[in-house]
Amino acid sequence: MSFAKAQDLLRLARLAATRRTGVGLEEICDEFGVSHRTAQRMTDAMATIFANVETIDGPDRRRRWRVADPQLNRLQPRQDTVIEALEIAGRAARADGRVRHAAALEDLRDGLLARLTPKDALRTEADVEAVLLAMGSVTRPGPRVNLKPPVLDAVIEALRGPFRLQICYGTEDAFERIIEPHGLLLGHRSYLVARQPDRGDEMRNFRIDRILRAHTLDQSFNFAPGFSLQEYAAKSFGVYQDPKQYGEVIWRFDPRAAARAAEFCFHPDQVSELQEDGSLIVRFHAAGWLEMAWHLYQWGNTVEVLAPQGLRSLVEDHRRSDFPSLP
Repeated sequence: MSFAKAQDLLRLARLAATRRTGVGLEEICDEFGVSHRTAQRMTDAMATIFANVETIDGPDRRRRWRVADPQLNRLQPRQDTVIEALEIAGRAARADGRVRHAAALEDLRDGLLARLTPKDALRTEADVEAVLLAMGSVTRPGPRVNLKPPVLDAVIEALRGPFRLQICYGTEDAFERIIEPHGLLLGHRSYLVARQPDRGDEMRNFRIDRILRAHTLDQSFNFAPGFSLQEYAAKSFGVYQDPKQYGEVIWRFDPRAAARAAEFCFHPDQVSELQEDGSLIVRFHAAGWLEMAWHLYQWGNTVEVLAPQGLRSLVEDHRRSDFPSLP
């Protein structure tokens, strides 16, 4: 067995040991980038080498593999990349004002460093810092809205419950609202998706930066039946939603911009169609014309809005021809 295959087998065994329900063939294919047949051979090899491998057939008739009572903790692979990932996530959380998450990530990073010898820990920290200095994305260049850590802490606590949340929204003299949080939409502006019971069952978006105060109440509630934050988010182009604007969106990128536009994913459900004249048609269903207009402005006069008419009117007089480059 080659060293690479041995490393993959050890990694598979650790996955099968640390995941409560074990691992299935589809997960192995995704995790290791291998074919279904190769995934089967890997599970066969794991069952041959380790004596404590269990197979479980789920209700969907798909088999999963789990390592029971693993003794793999003594075999610690190098943690450089893990520590690096935790450091990046921790800095991003602190920059977003998510102090609780940042502290938890830093504690986990410190725990991994503590397992290393002083020499290895020093080398790992130096390597991680070198990578972070080279990654400009960690510093999040460009404008962003500052969020209040106490507000975020209260929101996260309410989501964990779930508990109702009492907020002061907009201005200091605004009346206190009681809402039922269902999720967070994070972006250049971050929104809390919540119901406001005294105004019906409709989901509403509350800008996190406009929540002046938030207090978690000792009142639990039930999430809206069938609500999916992923499906809800897919109805918008950015993070803001206006149900009245939801519908089919069609953009045409002329031949100058078609190749560049083809590299973008404007929406998870988009359909792209290359035209005979070299232009590119992009279609999807979403709301949020203002955020679309902000993005479309960067493309100057290389993009045309075919639908909806409201968005077309919004951008028509603001298409420029003197931008030196495309997004």
